[in-house]
Amino acid sequence: MKTLKTQVLRGPNIWSNNQTQLIQLRLDLEEIESYPLDKIKGFIKRFKTLFPKITDTFFAEVQDSASIAHVMEYVANEIQRKAGMDCNYGHTKETNTKGIYTIVFSYRIEEAGLYAAEAAFRIVESLVKDEIYDYNADVRELKSLASRYGLGPSTKSIVEEAQRRNIPWIRLGKNSKIQLGYGAAQKQFQATMTCYTSDAAVRLSGDKDATKRILDRHFIPVADGGCCTTVKELQKIINKISFPIVIKPLDGNQGKGATINILDFDAALIAFRYAKKFSKEVIIEKYISGSDYRLLVIDGKFTAAAKRIPALVEGDGVNSIESLILTTNNEPERGNGHESSLTKIIIDHNTLIQLAKYGYTTSSIPKKGEIIYLKSTANLSTGGTAIDMTDEIHPENKFLAERIAKIIGLDICGIDIMAPSIEEPLRTNGGVVLEVNAAPGFRMHLNPSVGKARNVASAVIDMLYPKGSKSTIPLFAVTGTNGKTTTTRLLAHIAKTSGYTPGYTTTDGIYINGYKIKEGDTTGPLSGAMILRDPTVNFAVLETARGGLLRSGLCFDHCDVGIITNIQEDHLGLEDIHTLDDLTNVKAVVARSVKKSGWAILNAEDRNCLKIAETLECNIAYFAMDFNNEIIKECIKNNIPVCVQEGDYITIIHGTEKYKIDNIANIPLTNNGNAGFMIANILTASIAAYAWGFSIEQIKQALLSFIPGYEMTPGRMNLFQFKNYTVLVDYAHNPHGFLALKDYLKNFSAKRKIGIIAGIGDRRDEDTITLAKIATSMFDHIIVRQEHSLRGKTLDEINALVIRGITSGKKKVTYDLVPEEAEAIVHAFNIVKPGDLIVALSDQYDTVIKIIQQELEKEEMLLQYENEMATKLVV
Repeated sequence: MKTLKTQVLRGPNIWSNNQTQLIQLRLDLEEIESYPLDKIKGFIKRFKTLFPKITDTFFAEVQDSASIAHVMEYVANEIQRKAGMDCNYGHTKETNTKGIYTIVFSYRIEEAGLYAAEAAFRIVESLVKDEIYDYNADVRELKSLASRYGLGPSTKSIVEEAQRRNIPWIRLGKNSKIQLGYGAAQKQFQATMTCYTSDAAVRLSGDKDATKRILDRHFIPVADGGCCTTVKELQKIINKISFPIVIKPLDGNQGKGATINILDFDAALIAFRYAKKFSKEVIIEKYISGSDYRLLVIDGKFTAAAKRIPALVEGDGVNSIESLILTTNNEPERGNGHESSLTKIIIDHNTLIQLAKYGYTTSSIPKKGEIIYLKSTANLSTGGTAIDMTDEIHPENKFLAERIAKIIGLDICGIDIMAPSIEEPLRTNGGVVLEVNAAPGFRMHLNPSVGKARNVASAVIDMLYPKGSKSTIPLFAVTGTNGKTTTTRLLAHIAKTSGYTPGYTTTDGIYINGYKIKEGDTTGPLSGAMILRDPTVNFAVLETARGGLLRSGLCFDHCDVGIITNIQEDHLGLEDIHTLDDLTNVKAVVARSVKKSGWAILNAEDRNCLKIAETLECNIAYFAMDFNNEIIKECIKNNIPVCVQEGDYITIIHGTEKYKIDNIANIPLTNNGNAGFMIANILTASIAAYAWGFSIEQIKQALLSFIPGYEMTPGRMNLFQFKNYTVLVDYAHNPHGFLALKDYLKNFSAKRKIGIIAGIGDRRDEDTITLAKIATSMFDHIIVRQEHSLRGKTLDEINALVIRGITSGKKKVTYDLVPEEAEAIVHAFNIVKPGDLIVALSDQYDTVIKIIQQELEKEEMLLQYENEMATKLVV
């Protein structure tokens, strides 16, 4: 067996709108397809031995269709679960090709999910071949990947709180930088530093000596001491404050390089040199006895307090300290770094110094019940534990903490205190402020070893998004077979003329506020995500094509308005999409992603759209060319908004209210009412805009100011008038589009209609033949060009199919074969005669239109020359 393709789905997809993190595999079972599970000798027994939690239900549920592919799906999820990731969703389906399966399973961390796909393949292969395989090594690697690429506890807590409030989030890169919200409504943070965190405040809090001096000026108790770089200066400070002392790096963090309760100068020298490894300057402070506390202030308000206990072991009279540390580190709640609620204890220089104070080494065996502290500081990052003290802190100390945060200027502030207790004011019990920390960790508050867990992330979200503020921007998603791009452009124009700064994606590029910032087909999730990341955008309209959706899923979880223009035969036979029902399931993903309070906009004249309507839980509005459509009549009766062509008017009807937007002939995009498919696009955009909340006047003014042409609608019905003939450029590329164009061309009375068409390599043969056959009913002469990408077929194969379609038409039509698209339009100019119409059906319309414009310039120069010569002759 072999894996043919692996894809990562990162948003709503054809499998699920709720399970948005999926790995999708295409697996060829090859010869194993011929062997059911119970026919592979010993397989089921080996499988149950390796994964004893597997139940007979698994086999019973798939007994009629059980295959290695189903097993692989189970294994991929199970090894992730064993590595601590909650992965439970899976789906396995045989494709139209026997023996080839699509396997889908969930992931929580992308890198781990991809590894699980490879590992599951190896595990299943070893089970089939009856080979020894240590899958626990894969579980260990998955844990390592989770630790390396997963979100830390502080970041994760903020993300989870945002999710609870339906605030979307995007991970920016592989680190912990997170964007909450979309576009202009976004807020960013990394760990516990937010877009509101002052750089000056971070720098100040990093300079522990400067922080102490500022706090002292505000009459906040701090430990006596000073800052030094030399041994001579060290001696001078010690002489002033006397032992016991604390030595720590000036700009250290997480307790690195710190030594406390130093009792003599020799120990001070060792601690001084140790601290110098982390910072050029070193702080010397008077040691204050008491307990170590962390106070957390968010947005100027006291939020939580914890008492921190240094890493320790309790002797049992049998095991050595090293052995006791190993036992402690094996506790399930302890992990490496910040991956778990507690951190494993590492034996380092500081540990050895602490043990020396007891007269111990790591091989010493402490008495039963004896507590051995292993670190001089109580940081969780060095293996410490925490006790929640939020409800016990004295009100005066809360006020003190809030003052400190404001004095230093930190939006999220961790304040370290040493005091006999925080249940009485520091002012009276001799407690002091040791440090003020930017980006404080939340672990001790989220999951204390003792006491109540505190949802401190809630305060962060309250700060970033105060009550009443919005975390998203209006988001419209447009899909369908034809009309997507023009509908997208219309909606963006309505938004812009109404005062928004729209960002939108189309088949020809990404636009922000009307400016193209990237060229090319940008209808996939990466382009959509770029719009949602841009802070200048306050209205998003995303053209959403099937290719990107199948490849990666949507780039958002929910949209305000989801639009399906129509669903017709196109791209069938690709990516396991073989029928209109398959294609309908793809397009439905957009409609099913609409918020419950949002709107799905559907074509009342498209039976596939009507099928989707039955599955939706959001509001629905419809459009139709035929005012007498039965669905439209039913909607009007049931107070469901619709947009229709009523006589010569674009009309929106909502219950008893009727709004005539304008006469169709007045709307430039309709070409005096002759372009039926453009009318359909106008109906679609109008009802979508109305359903969301734009006024009738806003919609009308936008429609009247949307002037078709290369600037506004590149490649869509671009008409160029020469002296003796006309050229039309359009993007029609499937039977449905050809038929709509055919209807439009009836309005042109040309002596001869010349069409430039192409067969496309990734279409079914019958689609290419049908396309060419329709072309014969539209044109008198056809120029067959080559598509820019052959997509799996040879040029001769494609041309043969096109010629077959041309020659099978009822009308006899002449044709030429011209390989390149640019050469095809040049050839058309060479054979054009007065009164002809050239129709270039192009996907590289930028190149084609450039050539057309050059021809127009030549003609203009020639006419100017002829006029000049005529003037001279008259003179």
